Amino acid sequence: MSLAFLRGRAVARACIIVLAVLLGLGIAVSVARAQPAAVNDRLTVEVVGQGPDVILVPGLASSREAFRPLAERLKATHRVHLVQLSGFAGQSWTGGEGPFVDPAVEALAAYIRSAGLKQPAVIGHSMGGLSGLLLAQRNPGLVGRVMTVDSLPFYSAMFGPTATSASAKPFADRMAAGVLSASPETFAAQQAAAAKGLSKTPAMQEAIVAWSLASDRKAVAKAISEVMTLDARPGLAAMKTPVTALYAVDAEGALPPAVVGALWMREYDALPGVKLVRVEGSRHFIMADQPEAFTKAVDGFLK
Repeated sequence: MSLAFLRGRAVARACIIVLAVLLGLGIAVSVARAQPAAVNDRLTVEVVGQGPDVILVPGLASSREAFRPLAERLKATHRVHLVQLSGFAGQSWTGGEGPFVDPAVEALAAYIRSAGLKQPAVIGHSMGGLSGLLLAQRNPGLVGRVMTVDSLPFYSAMFGPTATSASAKPFADRMAAGVLSASPETFAAQQAAAAKGLSKTPAMQEAIVAWSLASDRKAVAKAISEVMTLDARPGLAAMKTPVTALYAVDAEGALPPAVVGALWMREYDALPGVKLVRVEGSRHFIMADQPEAFTKAVDGFLK
């Protein structure tokens, strides 16, 4: 299906979806956290269970608790590494004005090597999925397989097939500036509005706002500006790592399900052997809105 209609009113709706995706964060209810097993200035990692290694990477402004139910289920059969990126959901940010995504990807690679992990599976939500793609592209053979959860290789493709990093930059800069300049009251109201597009469950929407307000706004702004302009598509064709891409469709969402499906097919088209998995009746946080479908997809991915 053509995406040419993404003009005028439809462009505005796409902007809302992009904002919601980029400000997405953990939705699981708060639980006590174990001490991280590994720490550096870009991330901490909590390890649970025994077995084949699985790394779980949450999205922008998100907590590792977004993956807690999955980790609790997998730990009986897998060694699960729950990542928490610095600057998000209460973890301190020491990166200043420097880059966000590239150092985080480098830190993930360094962790895999230092921990002696042998081609772990990586499951990443939103920005975490993009990070998983970059990790595999830049470190051939280091990762065994990647699952992206509602994550595109170029987020700003939501604006249409002609979008580029250059055309997205002005909007990305405005969004980042808005995050930094908003008053506490305005920022909280923005997060409450965005949360409704991220999950269909009111309790989860409340948790989304809480994690967002616990994030460092400098880190959030920096990550937004990079994610909206970072294009992993040129590296897809050369990838040898198996990739499964889950994507959510919602009849009440900002974009019609047929358009979302066409978007994911187009953006992952260059990736050899990619497996696209469509999840009906879900918003951005598939693991919360459709937990059974998410569990089935993860089980198939890890087999």
